[in-house]
Amino acid sequence: MNDDRTIRPGARLNHSSGAAAHSSTPTVALPADPHDIVTAVGTVLKGHTAAIELAVIALLAEGHILLEDIPGVGKTTLARALAKAIDTDVSRIQFTPDLLPSDIVGVSVYRPQTGVFEFNPGPVFASIVIADEINRASPKTQSALLESMQEAQVSVDGTTYLLPKPFVVIATQNPYEMEGTYPLPEAQRDRFMIRMTLGYPQYEDEVHMLDSSELADPLDDLAPVVTADQVQQMIAIVRGLHASEAIKRYIVDLARATREMAGVTLGVSPRAGIQLLRAAKAAAALGARRYVLPDDVQRMVWPVWGHRLTHPRSVSDQAIADGLRQILERVKVR
Repeated sequence: MNDDRTIRPGARLNHSSGAAAHSSTPTVALPADPHDIVTAVGTVLKGHTAAIELAVIALLAEGHILLEDIPGVGKTTLARALAKAIDTDVSRIQFTPDLLPSDIVGVSVYRPQTGVFEFNPGPVFASIVIADEINRASPKTQSALLESMQEAQVSVDGTTYLLPKPFVVIATQNPYEMEGTYPLPEAQRDRFMIRMTLGYPQYEDEVHMLDSSELADPLDDLAPVVTADQVQQMIAIVRGLHASEAIKRYIVDLARATREMAGVTLGVSPRAGIQLLRAAKAAAALGARRYVLPDDVQRMVWPVWGHRLTHPRSVSDQAIADGLRQILERVKVR
């Protein structure tokens, strides 16, 4: 097990390693190739293949994505490119301190002509919702996303409205500039399946970015490569991939080990284990396999669990990553 590759989200998933490389490995049949999405988004965001793959894994697992990084490295670009690569409805919400919950979910408006209240859906009624700078809105407004992210529905004035399928929220935030922001509460961070960062691009990739954006926005030339129906079919297939009893016990053993980690106030919840299993299945699908390997679980531990471990501010993310790495070295599949 390569520790760097396992615990850090900055390495490309190795689809040809282990059992996946064997010629007799049962492959999964999908209505579209998810690598087409990776390739399409990669034409816009050079040098971030690993991050794009993580985003596609979250999409196949029907999970939500939290993009944390400094301004200008491509958080919103990744979200917009992923949305544009899928032929479906997309909305973008710019979170600000004066944003209200009704600005997100919608509001009932009285129509004098008919004498009834008519519901006007908000921007959350889209298959892909980009929540830009989510930590700039008040906790009350942030909480307006809770029901929609967990239940794929919205309740307004006692009436429940179903959201379209697939439904994915891609939120961005700058974790380094905290003035005038409202940190996401633990309950809302837990709704995001994956937290990821992009970091600075490599030298040649940064030069290519200058070339590609000199005369036009690369996003303008990005065309959809899959439909919403195909994505929904892929999500259903991924959920049905095989995970052995040993894999499930392995995930539970890892989860229980986090509850005894040094420097951690609260370990991961049972829901975090469910999310890890779903993400591991999506990673297996991206590797064209019909079953989950321990490698799939190990690769997804940090993106899925890193933001779910509650710890004092004095404990750094690197310390948490080191703790998870030690758990992966200690806990074995049985």
